[in-house]
Amino acid sequence: MNTVLRAAWLFDGTADTLMPDPTVILDGGTITAVGTALPVPAGATVVDLGAATLLPGLVDTHVHLAFDASADPVGNLAARDDAEALTAMTAAARHAARGGVTTVRDLGDRGYGSLLVRAAAAADPTLPTVVAAGPPITSPGGHCHYLGGASHGVDGVRAAVRERADRGVDVIKIMASGGNLTPGSLPEVSQFGPDELRAAVTEAHRLGLPVTAHAHGTQAVADALAAGVDGLEHVSFMSADGVDPIPDAVLAAIVGQRVAIGMTVGFVPVPGFAPPPAVLSRLPLMIAGLGRMHAAGAVMTAGTDAGIGPVKPHDVLRSAVAQLAQIGMTPAAALRAATSVAATTCGLGRRKGRLVPGYDADVLAVDGDPLRDPGALHRIRAVYVRGVALDGAALSR
Repeated sequence: MNTVLRAAWLFDGTADTLMPDPTVILDGGTITAVGTALPVPAGATVVDLGAATLLPGLVDTHVHLAFDASADPVGNLAARDDAEALTAMTAAARHAARGGVTTVRDLGDRGYGSLLVRAAAAADPTLPTVVAAGPPITSPGGHCHYLGGASHGVDGVRAAVRERADRGVDVIKIMASGGNLTPGSLPEVSQFGPDELRAAVTEAHRLGLPVTAHAHGTQAVADALAAGVDGLEHVSFMSADGVDPIPDAVLAAIVGQRVAIGMTVGFVPVPGFAPPPAVLSRLPLMIAGLGRMHAAGAVMTAGTDAGIGPVKPHDVLRSAVAQLAQIGMTPAAALRAATSVAATTCGLGRRKGRLVPGYDADVLAVDGDPLRDPGALHRIRAVYVRGVALDGAALSR
């Protein structure tokens, strides 16, 4: 059964401008035609969305479905058994879809729960498409060790990669540095040496899997780049007492190797909650660093770290798009960072992130022009997940 969507405007995922008076034809879960004044197939259901703008479903390149966006996401996860955790993860994924985020890349779970949500999504169109990493590879006692992914040494890291490949993950996540969500872990301190990082990348690539590295400190970033990672998360260049300037050689490697930078952007204001003081005090310099990478031509996506606190609900990507202006992105570039560029980073660039024939029918309809007013992303008229319309009464506003 064909569905025909009509609206006032359309952002196709790549252009700098909007298409007027679009018609989008869906055949099941696939887009079959996009244009103006297209003939309506016989028997098709026509949905006229009036003054709305159509755009691709949003793609968040960095979420944690296992974390519940509460004041204590780690403690709450620890209190859940695996069945309860899966129920919470499924609810988090459904919340993301209601907010227009139709694809998520889960970069750290417990017990490979994201693979189960990925499987459930195949039969449940209220769930987004899930790209799954499983438990992140970390050092013993290192950042997010409580998720169960601790490994040590070259052989241990290789074995960890093989275990994840055997489980069927889509991407390998490795903690090249410490982080802010683990007591005793320091973001500026490296967790793995060059040999271990190189072993992880070599083994993952041998098995056909990309690698993205959590990396804050400058040495961790440099070592991960030298190891040949495909992506870098955060890339804050945090030091013990501030933020390091980005070394020219590191910036050249980021740009030249076309490594995808997952920017930890996106938050919603919540009274009484703010980023950790260690992050808040460094934020202006971190934003400046992201701006320098963007100006140099780095591949950059909006990876929100959704779930790690109240300011990061699982549909926070809608807020991230507006905040990308702080690093110098145009409104169109910001939308691309959350659609077509993000989809490519997730390995789904041939079927997600664009409104063109042959792509998955993931469609977000909003009131207003998101190129002029990014706040339009919060005024959701409709969400289609793989061709199925979500219940309008349940959509996030």
